[in-house]
Amino acid sequence: MTRKRRVTYPPPRSSKGPAPAYVPQVTPPTVAVINRQASQGKAGIEVGMRVTILGTGLFAGETATVESIVGGVIPAAAVRTEAGRTRRVRTIDLAPVARRAPQRPEGEPVGE
Repeated sequence: MTRKRRVTYPPPRSSKGPAPAYVPQVTPPTVAVINRQASQGKAGIEVGMRVTILGTGLFAGETATVESIVGGVIPAAAVRTEAGRTRRVRTIDLAPVARRAPQRPEGEPVGE
């Protein structure tokens, strides 16, 4: 005679134990951070303007000249650095360079 198998039932859904403790979400440093203001661009950036590249990345902190402006979801500008290298940069990462006053030769009177 064969033995009858014992019937096993899954545990009830209500017996999962206590709720886990709340832990705030931590963003690891290797994850890219999205700047939602970038889609608005920066007003006042024009072709031929001298700018400084802000933010992090290639050519950060260098002075460049805007060669063209590219529209789209995130406005960008093609720039050429003083070293002659080109790059496309978001317009929000550009800052205009203050124009310098023209230099006067020595010996020329001032204010006349």
